[in-house]
Amino acid sequence: MTTYLLDSNIFIQAKNLHYGLDFCPAFWQWLDEAHAAGAVCSIDSVRTELIAGNDDLSAWAQQRPGTFFVSPSAATVPSLQVTSVWASNSGYEPAAVSTFLQVADYYLVAQALELQCTVVTHEVVSNGTRRIKIPNACLGMNVRYVTPFAMLRAEKARFVLPSPSLPQAA
Repeated sequence: MTTYLLDSNIFIQAKNLHYGLDFCPAFWQWLDEAHAAGAVCSIDSVRTELIAGNDDLSAWAQQRPGTFFVSPSAATVPSLQVTSVWASNSGYEPAAVSTFLQVADYYLVAQALELQCTVVTHEVVSNGTRRIKIPNACLGMNVRYVTPFAMLRAEKARFVLPSPSLPQAA
């Protein structure tokens, strides 16, 4: 079974675009059910970013049990070190490396490496050297990554309205 680690942009874009908390609660319920089944989670650094938004998504993140957002542990340290070395030696500008090592993306890739998870992000590979994108780091660390739509299809997520009741014959 694949376990997916979700980037903060998955939650933010879901809320702002395709799966608003107000009109598509099925997506958010699916996340909780997929988490309970061991298929979906995220990391504590992403939770911190979401809570900083101080909106409905922030409230949603605050209500999730501690296991939805995984904290790094002592076992994460080797993966953090390897990811840091990769970032520092991959031709990125020093400012890009410094920024990467300070944001959730770094922890997301390192924790996916440690936990052998697939990263879910809207980001795409870039040839630029001014910012380290999650897919580039995943490729460098041999960590699988997918779009949220690929994850939803692979997991056979279904957001279906109930069938309307037919009128009863008199």
